[in-house]
Amino acid sequence: SQRRSVRRSEDAKSFILTHIHSSSSVRSRCPPLDGPGHYINTTQTQTSHCNRQSGRLDSHHPKVCGHQGNVLDIKWNPFFENIIASCSEDTSVRIWEIPEGGLRRNMNAALLELYGHSRRVGLIEWHPTSSGILFSAGYDYKILIWNLELGEPVKMIDCHSDVVLSMSFNTDGSLLATSCKDRKLRVIEPRSGRVLQVRAGTTATDALDGLSGLLFPFYDADTHMLYLAGKGDGNIRYFEVTTEKPYLQYLMEFRSPAPQKGLGVMPKHGLDVGACEVFRFYKLIPLKGLIEPISMIVPRRSDTYQEDIYPMTAGTEPALSAGEWLSGINRDPVLMSLKEGYSRPNQLVFKNVPPRTENEVRCNTTCILHVTLDELASKDVRIRQLELELNNLKNVSPNGV
Repeated sequence: SQRRSVRRSEDAKSFILTHIHSSSSVRSRCPPLDGPGHYINTTQTQTSHCNRQSGRLDSHHPKVCGHQGNVLDIKWNPFFENIIASCSEDTSVRIWEIPEGGLRRNMNAALLELYGHSRRVGLIEWHPTSSGILFSAGYDYKILIWNLELGEPVKMIDCHSDVVLSMSFNTDGSLLATSCKDRKLRVIEPRSGRVLQVRAGTTATDALDGLSGLLFPFYDADTHMLYLAGKGDGNIRYFEVTTEKPYLQYLMEFRSPAPQKGLGVMPKHGLDVGACEVFRFYKLIPLKGLIEPISMIVPRRSDTYQEDIYPMTAGTEPALSAGEWLSGINRDPVLMSLKEGYSRPNQLVFKNVPPRTENEVRCNTTCILHVTLDELASKDVRIRQLELELNNLKNVSPNGV
């Protein structure tokens, strides 16, 4: 398989990055990460594929700090790059609009404050094709569907007997899959709230390691790759998903001694296509107080656009309004090509062939020394000429005598 040669690449510097300002035809976003308290760290940088701001942020850097409890989940809007949704232990869901150019001061006032849960809210998910639909799951075992055009909940899904641990959609957003602390997977028709399937237990198991931390799964539908990262673990395993048994083909494992508390993912239109980057993580390392980017790259010798690993992918334009989706309309995502954002990778070009032996190095050094000495001698002659001309000008009187 072509994906078996996927390798990882780490940047030399780690950096905190939560809001990227678009400076080219490629719009890049990565998830913001909550701070140690009730706020969200945001920072602005300009990007053209790989230009990134690195280093430690000022301790007084502006923050989004409107929540009254710990921030538990944050998601960028997939269609509007300056809109963030967050949920908190204060039972609220809030929508924030980051101003053009980034924050100049702390942001306390949210664009929308949504209250409907009776206990803390642990999960939020944007609908994959509709611009104004947001899902939230609380510790009251309920999922609320919010119409942000009205600023109110339009549906409550009340079929879980315990805390909802994850929410995922199919491609057009007509079905919702949830995992729950009651060890059951559910497939739900979200507009009616009807449960279509319930599966308890597992069909098959495979032991990965002896660690007890939670696994974070990340699936890339474009390349059919599944990445598994463990909380409190520094490793990321990746598999290829196939339609034939055993369905999961183990490829490789990225190892790191620094344990991660969470991971964010760069959207496809923000990847470095010229370097054949197919996935990029942003790894939260609280012990070091930093975020580390980790890129997954398919090595290719050719520097042309690789269409086989970059099929048409979900773009940044919504397919439906909130009202259209609530009325029962389903549409697939509006697709885009990543070729427009492609640029040839920078390559080191030698004006002269580099020396291969010690004698060649010595000979080249001697030649360079002679050339330099000749240049210095000619410059000394020119300096003397200019000094003589200057003295002659000084000796000439104003009357020309």
